[in-house]
Formats: sequence, C-alpha cells, structure tokens
Amino acid sequence: MGADEEGTLAALKAIRRELFDPKIAERRGRIVKTTGDGMLVEFQSVVDAVRCAAEVQRGIAERNADVPESKRIEFRVGINIGDIIVDDDDIFGDGVNIAARLEALAEPGGICVSRVVRDQVRDKLAYSFADMGEQNVKNIARPVRAYAVTMDAAPSALPAAARAPTDLLHRSIGPRHAVDAPPLSIVVLPFANLSNDPEQEYFADAITEDLTTDLSRIANSFVIARSTAFSFKGKSVDVKQIGQDLGVRYVLEGSVRRLGDQVQVNVQLIDTERGAHLWVRDRSAQPRAGAERDHRAARPHAQPSALRSGRAADRPGKGGRS
Repeated sequence: MGADEEGTLAALKAIRRELFDPKIAERRGRIVKTTGDGMLVEFQSVVDAVRCAAEVQRGIAERNADVPESKRIEFRVGINIGDIIVDDDDIFGDGVNIAARLEALAEPGGICVSRVVRDQVRDKLAYSFADMGEQNVKNIARPVRAYAVTMDAAPSALPAAARAPTDLLHRSIGPRHAVDAPPLSIVVLPFANLSNDPEQEYFADAITEDLTTDLSRIANSFVIARSTAFSFKGKSVDVKQIGQDLGVRYVLEGSVRRLGDQVQVNVQLIDTERGAHLWVRDRSAQPRAGAERDHRAARPHAQPSALRSGRAADRPGKGGRS
C-alpha cells in the first residue's frame, strides 16, 4: 500500500473513531455494516438521523478547513424512511435502496433526503430543504422526490469544496431576501441550447458547469450548487423569486447557438433585487476541433454505489448515506 493510501486509510479510521462513531451513538443510531469507506446506519428516529448527518458533515467541514483541497476527505449522505427486511443483523429492501440512490444524488459534503423525511423533520429542525424534483433512480419503479438539506452554518466559514449543503436552495424555513445575501452570491442557471442540434445540449451544460466551478473559487463567494441550479433547466423563471428562494444577489444566465462553423454564446448578469440587467455579452467564435467532444467526455456520470455513508472524494457520483 502506497504512502497516500496509508495516509487516507488512517484519516478515514480517525474520522470514524473521532466523529462518526460518537455522533451515531449520541443520536441512538446502529451501524448495520461498513463497506470500505462507507457505512449503513439505522436510526429509531428520523430527527436523530438528520441531526446526526448534519453534525457529521459540519465536523468534516471543520476538519477540512486547513487541509489542502487535494487531500480533503468528503462524504455524501442519503436518508430515507421505509419498510425494510431484517436478516440477522443486516437490513434490505426498497427503504434501503432509496437511501442508496439519494446518497448518489448528494453533493460532496452534502445530505440528500426523500420527501417523507423532509415532511417529518421540516418543522422540527432548523434546516431548509432544496427541492431537487422527481428523480428517476436505478431499480426503483417510481420517481423519487429528493431534497438537499441546507444547514445553518455560515457559508463563508467553510472551504469552497465543503460548502455544498449551504450552497443550495433555502426554502422551508422561509425565504431569504437578496439584500441579506452575501455581497458575491450568485447562481448560474443552465444555459439554453438555441441550436437545432440536440448534441449542443452537452456543450451548453458544460459551459454552465465550468462557470459554476470557476465562480466558486473566488474568495468569499457564495455560489449555488450545480444540482440545484439544474433543477431550473428548461423552466421559465422569475429572477426576483430566485433571489429570494436561493438567497442570492445575482443570476447569471445565457444561451448557446450553433451557426454553421461558429458558436455564439450570450451571457447576462442580472440583479435579482431589481430584476435589472447589469451586464450583457455576446461572443461568436469558431470552436477548436474536438472542443465540444472534450466537454462531453469530461462530464461525470453518476454511478450508483453500495449503500454506505461513504467518501465522496475521488469518485464522482459516489458517496454515502447515514
């Protein structure tokens, strides 16, 4: 085993010993099984499950505050309530499977819950919930309504890569007004594909993702996570309402159009409080050979993983649940 692998394994063991195990015990949870860098945990109370997940994710963010981005360990958490099958000390069934799929939908450092979980805890805990819409997930007959948990930690106090939960939609506790938002708070809405070629959809999505990533690297910025931004894809939106719901001052939106061998990109920066355009830019260029193909190849594909409260680093689309 190489030095990096040994260091990662030691860090994972320390995180479980110092953070996961004490919090799970404090919230009356039972570790059903562990799977490498993840685990399946059963709780008697859904309130305890959500509290435990939030406390663990905050603890991970605090540990990562002074850690270089390349060495951070992050987790995804999925939480569900449902019928289960008990076999000795293990549990199975759709209730478990849905939690696994919710984990894969969560952002690194984030928590994703089902609608029944949201409904039972929304008036009991000081968290908000970002509606991610109906999600079609593997091996589940019907779409699953998913919500991302927004914790009440201050976004600027956390490292950018660990801010995913606070970068999402503030909803059930009450709207935040844009004037109360951080000075540099923004959501990049999915760019519209105005071409007749459906293949340009990948290119438009890649531009949206790249802009979101680049903006999140600016110090003290508050950038809404891509998973929440993409919930507005193809919808007619009211920028003032978005500003209130997401707690942002600005919306960046645009479009992509293919005209022969030219690609035209239109970008608009909008003030959500006034609904006014602050900046508009049109740009036409001839893309280099393979540029759009490269964008498509670079997009991570979510892969369902074994049920666990698992490490998100280095594995796009995989992670954990509690």
